[in-house]
Amino acid sequence: MTMSNTPMAANPLTRAVLEIDEYVSGLGWDQPARLFALVDTARLRSEQPSLADRLGLDDEPENSGLTPIEQDEVPTGKPLDEFLATIAWPDAVAGCALAVERLMLPPSAEAQVPRDLDEAALSKWVAEHPERQEVRMTVAVQRDGTRESALRLREKDSPTEVLTGSDLVPGLAEALAATFEE
Repeated sequence: MTMSNTPMAANPLTRAVLEIDEYVSGLGWDQPARLFALVDTARLRSEQPSLADRLGLDDEPENSGLTPIEQDEVPTGKPLDEFLATIAWPDAVAGCALAVERLMLPPSAEAQVPRDLDEAALSKWVAEHPERQEVRMTVAVQRDGTRESALRLREKDSPTEVLTGSDLVPGLAEALAATFEE
C-alpha cells in the first residue's frame, strides 16, 4: 500500500507505521486488529517483481524502505497475546506491524481503578469510565529490535493529530518482537 498523504518521515519504519495508520484510518473505526508483514522494498522489487508491480511499487522513485503487506485476518476469539505467540515469520520478512483499537484512560484515572477486578470486569469499568478515550495503536518492530508506534485518538481523527514514538506501546512492541525469536 502506498499512501500519498503520508508525510516523509525520517526513517523507513516510521514511514511504514504512518502508511499503515493512514490505510487503516481510511477503513473507519470499529475495525478488527490488522497484522502486517514488513518487507524490504528493494528486495521485494528484485525477488518478486510481479508482486511489486501489483502493489504499485514500480511507480515509486524510492528504492529503499519497507512495504507493509496485510496478512490474513487476526482471529477475534483468541486473546491477542496468544495469537501473536503462534506467529513465526520467514526470513524475507524484515519486520511486522499490528494496528489495533483499544480504550484507554488518562494517567489521572489510574488511581480510580478498583482493585481485584477480573479482566472482564476491568474492561467493563474502563468502557463505562467518563474519561475513556478510543485509540488506534499501530506498532511495528523490525528483526533488529527497532520499534515505532503511531497513536490516533478517535476524537482527534486527523493525520495531523497522530502521535509517533518508539516507546508509546511497549507491551505490544515486546509481543511483536517475540514473533521473531527462534
